[in-house]
Amino acid sequence: MMGKAALPLLRTKIKKGDIVHVVAGKEKGKEGKVLQVLPDKQAVVVEKLNLLKKHTRPNQKNPKGGIVEREGRVHLSNVMIVCANCVKPRRIGSKTLPDGKKLRVCKSCGEALDKEG
Repeated sequence: MMGKAALPLLRTKIKKGDIVHVVAGKEKGKEGKVLQVLPDKQAVVVEKLNLLKKHTRPNQKNPKGGIVEREGRVHLSNVMIVCANCVKPRRIGSKTLPDGKKLRVCKSCGEALDKEG
């Protein structure tokens, strides 16, 4: 029996620490900070969103064990970056600076999303 085909490794425009808005799914309309980007799964883990209950055995970190709530992943297609200037979810593009560095920019206002420096 053949296993599931691996998803192609896509370069994502979303990075750890970005504020994202969920545009589809059960968490639609909510915003949060990206804790982790999973390019192999084409997903992101967003702070306090898509909470899952995980049953854990007692271990050193959690001596009692029990039920622990943690964030699940959200597919990349279901999130949009929130532009700090527009304060709305926006599409993003890239702009190449004269020194050759690439910069993520808001498609609506043209404001840079990355901190230069």
